[in-house]
Amino acid sequence: MNKSDKIILGIDPGTNILGYGLIHVKGNKMELIVMGVLRLEKIKDPALKLKKIFERVVSLIEEYKPEELAIEAPFFGKNVQSMLKLGRAQGVAIAGALSRDLTVNEYSPKKIKQSITGSGNASKEQVAAMLKTLLNFKETPEFLDATDGLAAAVCHHFQRKPGTTSKSYTGWKAYLAEYPDKKG
Repeated sequence: MNKSDKIILGIDPGTNILGYGLIHVKGNKMELIVMGVLRLEKIKDPALKLKKIFERVVSLIEEYKPEELAIEAPFFGKNVQSMLKLGRAQGVAIAGALSRDLTVNEYSPKKIKQSITGSGNASKEQVAAMLKTLLNFKETPEFLDATDGLAAAVCHHFQRKPGTTSKSYTGWKAYLAEYPDKKG
């Protein structure tokens, strides 16, 4: 790969179904590498679910060698318990990425939808349809969590265009270097 080539892992975190997608960026062109889901609904122990998330993220990184992670931020819904579980899933996925020295970038669901479809209120089906066009694939996956993970990766690619800015950190040291008052 040359300097303008990059592989991005996108994740839609979840404690029942985690969606992921990987794209290969070559200059301004994107290619779909793989997308899928990690199904966790049969695992009853919450700690085991988190362990499986960590292991799957690390295995994706080791297999496909992405340089960057784009992950969907938890959104505040009506159920606080759901948001806490989602935050744990996201944190474990981020920890997996940081353990392999990936740069981590977080995007709100609205930002991801807007960057893919032009509307922050787009449905999962609209996001999937636009991704099929952008990345030229035919089959809609059984679980739209897969296209949601893929959307995070594509959103990140779009945000990296010249003239855009986003916060990203290569690890805890980089974060604390910018925010020394957060050390405790």
